[in-house]
Amino acid sequence: MSWRSSFRCSKFRHIFGKSATKEHSYDRVPITRSVHDNHYCSANPCFIAVVTECAGGGSFLVLPIHHTGRVDPQHPRVCGHSSRVLDVKWNPFDDYCIASCSEDCTVKIWDIPICGVQQNLTKARKTLIGHSRRVGLIEWHPTAENLLLSAAYDYKVLLWDVSQAGAVIRYPVRVVLMPIHHRYPSEALLLSVSFNSDGSRLAVTSKDRHVRVLDPRTGKILQVSSSNSHKANKVLYIGGLKLLLSTGSSSWNHRQIVLWDPDDLSEPLYEEDLDGSAGVLFPFYDPDTHMLYLAGKGDGNIRYYELSAEKPYISYLTEYRSLLPQKGLGVMPKRGLDVTACEIFRFYRLIAIKDLVEPLSMIVPRKESGIFQEDLYPMTAGNQAAMTAQEWLLGVNRGPVLMSLKPDTRVPNPYPETQAEKGLVRQLSSLRFQSSPCLLILHTNSVLVFSVFQLLQAFYKQQDEIKGLKDELHQKDVSSQTVRYQKFLSDTFLYFCVFTFCR
Repeated sequence: MSWRSSFRCSKFRHIFGKSATKEHSYDRVPITRSVHDNHYCSANPCFIAVVTECAGGGSFLVLPIHHTGRVDPQHPRVCGHSSRVLDVKWNPFDDYCIASCSEDCTVKIWDIPICGVQQNLTKARKTLIGHSRRVGLIEWHPTAENLLLSAAYDYKVLLWDVSQAGAVIRYPVRVVLMPIHHRYPSEALLLSVSFNSDGSRLAVTSKDRHVRVLDPRTGKILQVSSSNSHKANKVLYIGGLKLLLSTGSSSWNHRQIVLWDPDDLSEPLYEEDLDGSAGVLFPFYDPDTHMLYLAGKGDGNIRYYELSAEKPYISYLTEYRSLLPQKGLGVMPKRGLDVTACEIFRFYRLIAIKDLVEPLSMIVPRKESGIFQEDLYPMTAGNQAAMTAQEWLLGVNRGPVLMSLKPDTRVPNPYPETQAEKGLVRQLSSLRFQSSPCLLILHTNSVLVFSVFQLLQAFYKQQDEIKGLKDELHQKDVSSQTVRYQKFLSDTFLYFCVFTFCR
């Protein structure tokens, strides 16, 4: 089972999960009823996107990250798909660009206004048309900009360059997998995908429940797992440790986690049965702390582990428990965490039975939590691309561009600037105007951009303060009304006694 006694010293052994209050969660969100094993949620430091249920067509909700509390039922949505939306993913290098896939066989790229969605957004910047059946998976490349992978139920896995000209893109830059001579191999129907840290390898799990490692440029299958005792469902590259993790079920239908050597999938390095539940296990890995989080669909708990490159490879720490089951989870990138509170990971739990999106922060307790903890926050992957899509297609491999989470610290990019970053093109292309343009002040040598998002942050903070003051005032009003009522009762009783005595 997952619990075991361990004397291994770890600075994360006291980690705990802190769920947000209802006022700091997203309430009344009509979460989708789709039964696909996807997350249905994606977050970045600016926005959170949640796939929603709607009558006719498909839509998802995009909220500013600080827009917590009760969500207006008539809040504008992104609703350009003609069928149910199955997944959404934010561009890791552009906080205002999001991709969505749907049962209408298309993938769409959306530009979110910098001030948020003020009215229903129906026109996408790009529409990718290359699949003939519903598209179930999308994944951005981790280091090359504008590269998006899509996998559908037509047994095709395609790689797109979304920077191509035109509003409709019909031809992908690479066909990773596809049917041959009307044969539909089960390995081409993917259940999950995961790039390694530089994007040169792609790990997948397929309908036949085996783990495979592919070359995403050519589609060549490099490794295939041969274990018949493990039916894989989700797969994840463990960056920095040269490991591959898969979750699934054993031959006894127990939920199971397995560690592999990505260069040799003939035998697993480690196997562990967890429990007999039926929900899919979603794995999440933090390469900065080497921590693994396992969250089951329909479960209320999240397990924490610490991984290492040496045996026994995995050490159980503890778990977060809740009575409310989660349908899916979104994850905040490291650059969006609160480093002053020693927050090392943040989930967004979709609680469908309550129509609630609940932030859950993983916190390492420290005596001095108000200062920056160097050992908890090493250099991490930032929001700058290491290369262009064309460079990657020509065979260039580069790791992610690292950044420091320490405030007021800037790390220079070790790679040459991409074309989109030269000049002011990248700065100005990230500004989306809808109803309230941001203020630009032009100088001869520089452009100062006053971000409306920072103003929105201050606005929502003031709204929270006003809400707290209103609640406090309401409590005082209730207490004062109670005092007046008690005084009225006492006066009435006194008058009654006097009247009785006089009679």
